[in-house]
Amino acid sequence: MTPQLQQAIRLLQLSSMELETEIQEALDSNMMLELDEDHSQPSNGEQSSTDSPDAPTPNDIPEFSETTTETHSSETETGLNNENIPNDLPVDSAWEDIYDSGSSYAKSSGNNEYNGIDNQDTQDRTLSGHLLWQLNLSQCNDTDKAIAIAIIDAMDDDGYLTCSLEDIRASLGDEQALEIEMDEVEAVLRLVQNMEPLGVGARDLQECLSLQLAQHDPDTPWLAEAKELVDHHLHLLGGHDYNRLLRQMKLNREQLQEVVLFIQTLNPRPGNQIQESRIEYIVPDVFVKKVKGVWRVELNAENMPRLRINSGYASMIKRADNSDDNTSLKSHLQEARWFIKSLRSRSETLLRVATSIVERQRAFLDYGEEAMKPLVLHDIAESLGLHESTISRVTTRKYMHTPRGIFELKYFFSSHVSTDLGGTCSSTAIRALIKKLIIAEKHEKPLSDNKIASILADQGINVARRTVAKYREAMTIPPSNERKRLV
Repeated sequence: MTPQLQQAIRLLQLSSMELETEIQEALDSNMMLELDEDHSQPSNGEQSSTDSPDAPTPNDIPEFSETTTETHSSETETGLNNENIPNDLPVDSAWEDIYDSGSSYAKSSGNNEYNGIDNQDTQDRTLSGHLLWQLNLSQCNDTDKAIAIAIIDAMDDDGYLTCSLEDIRASLGDEQALEIEMDEVEAVLRLVQNMEPLGVGARDLQECLSLQLAQHDPDTPWLAEAKELVDHHLHLLGGHDYNRLLRQMKLNREQLQEVVLFIQTLNPRPGNQIQESRIEYIVPDVFVKKVKGVWRVELNAENMPRLRINSGYASMIKRADNSDDNTSLKSHLQEARWFIKSLRSRSETLLRVATSIVERQRAFLDYGEEAMKPLVLHDIAESLGLHESTISRVTTRKYMHTPRGIFELKYFFSSHVSTDLGGTCSSTAIRALIKKLIIAEKHEKPLSDNKIASILADQGINVARRTVAKYREAMTIPPSNERKRLV
């Protein structure tokens, strides 16, 4: 493959965030490239219709012009006027008396308590860090602090202790372990278990729930029954054996329901309250909307900054000059043209593929997942005259914004299942039907996988029980025995 083709393929498989980084690196390394800030992004130049005969052509993609960049002086951009700046300030005056201070955000919002530093916190909160912060505020000696640190280090992300107290004691070192009694380790464990969030440091689910119940007011309704259930009958609740639970606790269904609802307010994974990961936002590459009954597809112009050749540097190139500087200018110019052409090719291919997908999945956009049509990469590749590997690169980590949400382009591809009428049904549509049946089922008697397969067979969709189980597990839906509820 030529270097140009290799570059085009590499840009084609990049996500929008990676492409932004790639463009910035090209701008930093190539003197011939610059942003075209003199022209606004076209609003409908990249737009196409799946039903209109005016289908998009490569000429519809915005061209990258070779024009010069207008420069402005720093005084004009900042709005400073040297005549208004005194050489010296009066001795008794302050800077705020002459110039306005404070951020533009504080001025515009009127919020005097705004602190820009708060928004600069780039570190994720961790459970261990939160517990160590509380430990440093507590009054304990160095030995107890060492034991507490060992206990905190032995916790998983959910807040559970992952090793025995004997192992924690042994991890402190042979000499120190001999001087520490197990009662002291137990006492420090109680100290850690009294920290926030409630329930951390537990060795199992029963202890975790008991620690949280112990912090409730004694007059809390159903507290005594909840403690009894957690201490003696938690295995029955986990197995959804409500009939046996009713007999052993001597409660009626309404009372047991109140107790179970109270227990469900507890957190079985207390560590998740503190574990906060950075939010990653998805920027769609393609927008799909319905205009006058026609589904239209357009590229996200913000993901594709307009680039151009800097004519100032390009004019320095001399034809008959073979000097190193002139050769470098020619090389940068050629690379810049290749890069711009590769970006244009990426936009054209992405728009063509997205338009073809929308044409075939129009029913999904109108009616939802149950109307999803079977689609494979070969179908799009054959219709567009492209290779399947190209379609795979285009649809990976590229996202489409639709009225039904944001989806990766890969989402619209799925296998098919034959129907009794000789047609096919998408696996995505079957998942939606399974989910719909489970939502509508009776909580006292959930549908088994075999029953769901039988219901789908009555609708003409031949799906095996194991296939239903596979789709159900893919949607993280528990089996029927775990979906059983009191009401």
